[in-house]
Amino acid sequence: MIKPSEQYVAGADFGSDSVRVVILDAANGEVAGSHVVYYPRWKKGLFCNPREDRFRQHPLDYVESLAEAVRSAVKQADEASPGSPSIAGKIRAISVDTTGSTPVLADANGTPLALLDSFAEDPDAMFILWKDHTSVAEADEINKVSRSWGGTDYTKYMGGVYSSEWFWAKILHTIRKNPKVAAAAVTAVEHCDWITAVMTGTTHPSKIKRSRCAAGHKIMWHAEWGGYPPHEFFDRLDPKLSAIRDSLGTETWTTDTSAGTLTPEWAKKLGLAESVIVCVGAYDAHIGAVGGDAAPGTLVKSIGTSTCDVIIGPKPSTPEGEKLIGGICGQVDGSVVADWIGYEAGQSAYGDYYAWYRNLLMWPLRHFAEAGLPGLGSEAVEAIEKKLLAELEAAAADISPSESSPVALDWVNGRRTPWANQKLAAAISGIKLGTDAPALMRALLEATAFGARAIIEAFEAGGIKIERIMAIGGVARKSKLGMQILADVTNREIQVTAGDQSCAIGAAVFAATAAKLYPDVFTAQKALSAGTERVHKPDPSNVAIYEKLYARYRKMGEFIEGETK
Repeated sequence: MIKPSEQYVAGADFGSDSVRVVILDAANGEVAGSHVVYYPRWKKGLFCNPREDRFRQHPLDYVESLAEAVRSAVKQADEASPGSPSIAGKIRAISVDTTGSTPVLADANGTPLALLDSFAEDPDAMFILWKDHTSVAEADEINKVSRSWGGTDYTKYMGGVYSSEWFWAKILHTIRKNPKVAAAAVTAVEHCDWITAVMTGTTHPSKIKRSRCAAGHKIMWHAEWGGYPPHEFFDRLDPKLSAIRDSLGTETWTTDTSAGTLTPEWAKKLGLAESVIVCVGAYDAHIGAVGGDAAPGTLVKSIGTSTCDVIIGPKPSTPEGEKLIGGICGQVDGSVVADWIGYEAGQSAYGDYYAWYRNLLMWPLRHFAEAGLPGLGSEAVEAIEKKLLAELEAAAADISPSESSPVALDWVNGRRTPWANQKLAAAISGIKLGTDAPALMRALLEATAFGARAIIEAFEAGGIKIERIMAIGGVARKSKLGMQILADVTNREIQVTAGDQSCAIGAAVFAATAAKLYPDVFTAQKALSAGTERVHKPDPSNVAIYEKLYARYRKMGEFIEGETK
């Protein structure tokens, strides 16, 4: 076994707003250094239009932020050990996770079109963020073709429904909307594949090691049909998709695999050695699940702006023995841990729902501050905004749930699971003259918990037994009331991770495995994961009330969905 402080691994977690890099001691998981960098263009709101559900990110945000985050994490680690040789020379491997599906159209060399002068300001040439819902119509079309074309239903391992949050819907929408971009595009690449390819100098489409996680859950890859659906399927949508499909190859790789080592250019940018191994990329929640103690029977809920719920199960002895789970976001061999089936579900909004409410309440203050109202400066407004959700939650904690409480749907950004439907919208019922801001805050916390329960029920209806729930991510760590409500609504214990960097830690677990510092992912996980900080146990008196409120949630959901149809 390796000795402490001799070898280190790094994990880079690309979230919706920022990239976080963590450097771990490969022997015991202690954090030697970490740093977060917020994407500068995204922070300014460039290239996005929330009213159109358009959310795009420039590739320069990724590469610039990664370089700064790695160097700053190394600097922090070195400052903690003055006089010692830089930790940079002891880092053996780095692994990267990203949000997903977050694809970009690229040229014949695998260069995202936004990096070409002619497309530098075109949002359609940039990465299309997971929560971009501009391709709802295209997702509907893919589902219609999948069910009616007379061949295999290529959504059958994806829960039986293709989402507008996923690869092909986004690419189809973009090439139809923007002929100039369509003409220049030769291939498309996921963020998690591109960033690893950039660091290893393998951006040419023929050299990219495509992530099994991304390809299986979002791009319709499956071993049963030897890769991706055939030309005959894609031609019914758009022949351009067939050409892009051919550029992807047929192979995919699990995250414990090396994608290569750092190029001289990237070794210099990061301040690391050229010998540093770069792992095949994957999605944040799947890597985060490993950082959050993923195991058979353990559902890991990555709770942030949205949620991604991941659980693993054993591979059947024959392909025919794999039971299909309807309404989830896919089941993929090796998407989490090699040789295990990874099952994914999630909610399109969790923390984003609370942020929407905060922004709604902040509008008058921002408006009057901008208008120059005396005594209301921008600094005061900013201070209120930072404290508002915490204050609302504290007040909401003093409210006891009752059968007459307001009930909200959590579909403020559509529904991811069960049965993806991004046309859906949120609704709130039971509002009275006495309903105040904290009461509505509690209703939103309860709504997201109700959505989480619906996912658990979908898994178990499909035969996936859930014995333990581990909550990771920013909302799980910060919102004690939210996690207690989750425990009460689901009538299950909710364990919260002891570390606030589960995704980056999970990435480091894979880096340590790829560097052969540990024989397998589970051994590395045991050594490096943060463990459990606290446990929320259900309150029996609240459980009984939430049974009735959940019934109202389901009934209201059926009504709203019926109206949408």
